[in-house]
Amino acid sequence: MLESNKDSAKLDAMKRIVGMIAKGKNASELFPAVVKNVASKNIEIKKLVYVYLVRYAEEQQDLALLSISTFQRALKDPNQLIRASALRVLSSIRVPIIVPIMMLAIKEASADLSPYVRKNAAHAIQKLYSLDPEQKEMLIEVIEKLLKDKSTLVAGSVVMAFEEVCPDRIDLIHKNYRKLCNLLVDVEEWGQVVIIHMLTRYARTQFVSPWKEDDVLEDNEKNFYESDEEQKEKTDKRKKPYIMDPDHRLLIRNTKPLLQSRNAAVVMAVAQLYWHISPKSEAGIISKSLVRLLRSNREVQYIVLQNIATMSIQRKGMFEPYLKSFYVRSTDPTMIKTLKLEILTNLANEANISTLLREFQTYVKSQDKQFAAATIQTIGRCATNISEVTDTCLNGLVCLLSNRDEIVVAESVVVIKKLLQMQPAQHGEIIKHMAKLLDSITVPVARASILWLIGENCERVPKIAPDVLRKMAKSFTSEDDLVKLQILNLGAKLYLTNSKQTKLLTQYILNLGKYDQNYDIRDRTRFIRQLIVPNEKSGALSKYAKKIFLAQKPAPLLESPFKDRDNFQLGTLSHTLNTKATGYLELSNWPEVAPDPSVRNVEIIELAKEWTPVGKAKKENSAKKFYSESEEEEDSSNSSSDSESESRSESGEQGESGEEGDSSEDSSEDSSSEPESQSASESGAEDKRAAKRNSKTARKSDSEDEKENEKSKTADSSNAESSSIEESSSDSESESESNSESESRRVTKEKGKKTKQGRNALTNNVSLLDLDDFNSVSSPVVLPTPALPPSLIADLEGLNMSASSSVINVCTPVFVPMKIHVLLHRMSGKGLAAHYFFPRQPCIFGDKMVCVQITLNNTTDRKIENIHIGENRLPVGMQMHVFNPIDSLGPEGSITVSIGIDFCDSTQTASFQLCTKDDCFNVNIQPPVGELLLPVAMSEKDFKKEQGMLTGMNETSAVIIAAPQNFTPSVILQKVVNVANVGAVPSGQDNICRFAAKTVHSGSLLLVTVELKEGSTAQLIINTEKTVIGSVLLRELKPVLSQG
Repeated sequence: MLESNKDSAKLDAMKRIVGMIAKGKNASELFPAVVKNVASKNIEIKKLVYVYLVRYAEEQQDLALLSISTFQRALKDPNQLIRASALRVLSSIRVPIIVPIMMLAIKEASADLSPYVRKNAAHAIQKLYSLDPEQKEMLIEVIEKLLKDKSTLVAGSVVMAFEEVCPDRIDLIHKNYRKLCNLLVDVEEWGQVVIIHMLTRYARTQFVSPWKEDDVLEDNEKNFYESDEEQKEKTDKRKKPYIMDPDHRLLIRNTKPLLQSRNAAVVMAVAQLYWHISPKSEAGIISKSLVRLLRSNREVQYIVLQNIATMSIQRKGMFEPYLKSFYVRSTDPTMIKTLKLEILTNLANEANISTLLREFQTYVKSQDKQFAAATIQTIGRCATNISEVTDTCLNGLVCLLSNRDEIVVAESVVVIKKLLQMQPAQHGEIIKHMAKLLDSITVPVARASILWLIGENCERVPKIAPDVLRKMAKSFTSEDDLVKLQILNLGAKLYLTNSKQTKLLTQYILNLGKYDQNYDIRDRTRFIRQLIVPNEKSGALSKYAKKIFLAQKPAPLLESPFKDRDNFQLGTLSHTLNTKATGYLELSNWPEVAPDPSVRNVEIIELAKEWTPVGKAKKENSAKKFYSESEEEEDSSNSSSDSESESRSESGEQGESGEEGDSSEDSSEDSSSEPESQSASESGAEDKRAAKRNSKTARKSDSEDEKENEKSKTADSSNAESSSIEESSSDSESESESNSESESRRVTKEKGKKTKQGRNALTNNVSLLDLDDFNSVSSPVVLPTPALPPSLIADLEGLNMSASSSVINVCTPVFVPMKIHVLLHRMSGKGLAAHYFFPRQPCIFGDKMVCVQITLNNTTDRKIENIHIGENRLPVGMQMHVFNPIDSLGPEGSITVSIGIDFCDSTQTASFQLCTKDDCFNVNIQPPVGELLLPVAMSEKDFKKEQGMLTGMNETSAVIIAAPQNFTPSVILQKVVNVANVGAVPSGQDNICRFAAKTVHSGSLLLVTVELKEGSTAQLIINTEKTVIGSVLLRELKPVLSQG
C-alpha cells in the first residue's frame, strides 16, 4: 500500500502503521518504505510520516540521514504543523554530525511566527544539549530570546529548557519574572508545574524570608556570652518591620487561583510554593486543596499524603480542621493506611486524642495484620507524645494482650516494653501479667521483649523471674536466636541479683549456649561466663558486672519517619524517596539582604505592549473567579490592598501616565472586590423592584431558614459518613459558627452600603474602596422596624403557640438498664477501681445535667485517702457538678457517689482527673446517646401533631428485617427502652409503636416510631430537630431491633 500511486491507499497504510505504534507493536521493519513518502505532497500523509520518524529516527539513523535535505526543505513549509514536525524529527536523529544543522534549525524556528513552532524549538534545545553539551552558550542565547516570548504556548517549554540547560542563570529570569507570573494562569498544566517550581527557586534567592517575624518571637532570649553592644545591634535589626516585596506578593497572589486546578500536579506545585515562600500565616489555604486531592486515585493519594505527613510535623494547625479526612477506609491499600496513621499521630493533641484512640481501637481489629501492627505502634507514639493519655494507652494495650490474634499481641508486647522503659518504677502488675503470657506467645520478638522486661525488673518481681528462667531453660534449644540471647541476659542478671536460686540454672543455660549452632550465641555465652562467674582468669571487668548488666537504660525515642524529609523540596522525587535523586535542584537559603529589585524593571516600550491591551481586566476577573465565595470574602481586604500597592509600584517603575495607573488600579480593585460589587448590584435591583423594606426582611428570614436547613443537612450527611460520633457533632457546631460569622459579615456590609447610599444620593458612580472603608464605622446604624404582612404574623403566632404548648411532660423512666462502664481499672488506678452507670433519674444538681452514679472500690489492703475530682478538661459549653471529697476508703471498701454532667446534647467525652492523696488518674465518661434523653408522656394526637412539624430534614428512617416473633409490641418496647431513655406513647394501631422523649440540655422533642410492615420487615422513623442525635440513635437502634 505504501508503494501505491494513490494517496488514499498510502494514507490508509500510514494510519494502520501509527495505530500499530500506539498499541506498542514494533513497526521498525517498515522504515525504508515509510521514509520514501517523506517528500509526499499530501499534508496528511506527511504528518503521519513525521510521527513515525520521530519514533524510529534514533534507531534507524543511517536511513534517516538520507532524508535530511527533505527535513530542511520542510522547515520552510507554509504549514506550521509540517515545520514543527520536521524540527521534531531532525532533533530526534541523535547523530553528532548533524549538530550544526540542528543548531541552525533551532535558531530559525525560535524566530518563527507560529508559537507552536517556537514551542517545538524549545523542546529541541533539550535534545541538542543532551547530544552535545558544548553547544551550551549558543543554546542559552536562544533560551534568552524565547524567554521574552509573550505566548502562553511557549512559556512552559522554554522554562523546561532553562531548567535543563542553565538552571543557575537566574539573571535570565529577572526581566521576564513579572510576565511569567501574569501568564501563569493561562499556561498549559504541564508548563504551570515547571514554571511554579522554577519561580519557587527564584523567590528563595531574590526575596528576604517572610518568616522573620515568627523567628523574632522565638529568638528573644539573650545569649549567655553576648555583649550588650551585640545585643543592641540585634534588637536594632529586629525593630525593622518586615515589608513584603511587591514582586514576592505578585507571585503568591497569581498562583492562588491554581489551587482550584483539576490537575493534581499543579495543585501540588502551588502547595509546595506556598509552603516554601509564603508567610506562615498564609500557608494555611493550601490544606483545603490538598485534602481535596485525597479523592483521587491511590497513586496521587500516596504522594499527597507523604507531603502532608512532612507538613504536619512542623505546622499541626494547618490540617487539624480536616482530621476526619485522614480516617482510614477499609478500601485503602496498606501504604495509604500507614501514611494516614502517620498523619493522625502528628495531628494528635490533648483535645482530639480521645477521638483518635477510639478510631485506633477499630483499626486494631483490621484484617490487614501489617496495618493492625502499625496502629499499635501509633498508639505507643501517642502515649509518649501526650503524657495525659499514657496510662490510658498502656491500659488499652494490656487489654490487647488477651487478643486472639498473635501478631496483635506480639506488637502490643513490644510497644508496652517501650512504654514501661519510660516509667520503670511502676507497673509491677503488668510485668507479672506479661510473664504469664510467655506460655501462649510464640512470636520471637514478643518473647524476647518479655524476657528483657523481666530481666530489667528482676528485683521488683523476685518470685516470678527465677520461675520464668526455669521454664526458658527447658525450651532453650528450640527457641529462636533472638530469644536465646535474652535468656542468656536474664540468666546473667538473676545470677548477679539472686544467685542462691538461679546459680545452677544459669550455669546449665551457659553450657547449652556454649555448644549452640549460632556463633553469636556462643560468643555471648563465653563473654557472660567470663564476666559473671569469678575465676582466676577473669579480669578487672568482673567487679563491675552488676553495673554493666543492670545499668539504667535510656528510654527509646519514638520519632516520626518523616522528621528529616523537610530537607528536600516538597513534591519532588527526592522527597518521595528520601534520598537525593539525579537532577534534583536544592532550594537555597533566604538571603539576609534582598538583592536589587530594580533588575526586574523592564523598558517602557516593552511594557506598553504587554500591559495596555483592553482584555487585561477581563483576564484578571476570570482568574479571580477561580476562588470559592468564602475565600473571596476572607481575602477581599487583603487582596485589594495588595493589588493597590502592586499597581502603584508598577506604575512608578514603568513610568506610565497617571490615567493608566488609575485604570489598572480600578480594574484590580474591581476584580478583588467582585462579591461586594455583585451584592451591591443585587441590593440595588431589589430596591427598584420592591421599594419597601418589608420584602427585604422577608427575604433575609427566608435565606436564614434555607441556611439552617443546609446546616442540618450537612451535619446529617457528615454524621452518616463519619465513623466517630464525637467528630460529627463537633463538625456541625463548627459549621454553625462559620455560618453565623459569614452572616454577621454580610449584615455589616449591607449597613455600610446603606449609609453610603444615604450620603451620596446625587452621585451615580460609587467607589467600592469607599464602601470598604465604611465597614469599620463604629456608630450604630438605626434601621426602621419592618411592617410584617398579616399572613406572616399569623404564621409566627402559630409557631409560638406550638412551641409553648404543654404537651411535653417528663415522666418516670420505663426501664433502667444496669449496664456498668469501667471508669478506672484497678491496675491503672494502683488499687483504686471506679465504675459508673446512668440511673435515668432527674439530676438534683441542675435540670440540664445528666445524672451519673460512680462506684469506687478499694482493692488494696491499705486505706486510700482524700478521693476527689481534680482538674477537668471539658469541651466548650460542657459543665460538671462534682461529688464532695471522700476522706478515706478502707481496704476492700466500696462507696457510691453521684455527679451531674451537662453534655450539651452531644456524645462528646467528659475528661477529668480522679485523684487520691498521692496520685491523679485521667478518666473519661462518654454518654450513650440514649442517656441524653428524658422520657415524655403525651397523647397519640399530640404525637402526630408534633411529628407533622418535624418532617423533611428533621426526619431519619431505616428499614429493619427480623423474625416476626421479634416484632411484637412487648419485645419492641423492651428493646427500645433498653437503648434509649424514652417514654411509651399509647397507640390505637397494633402495628405501630410510638415513643417520645426530650433532650436533657435543650428540651428538643425526639419522637420514635416503629411501624410493622407485611412479612418480616418494619420501618423505624425518628423525628427531632437534633438531627445528629437522631441519626446516631437510629444507627444504635437498628441492629438491636434486627437481632433475635
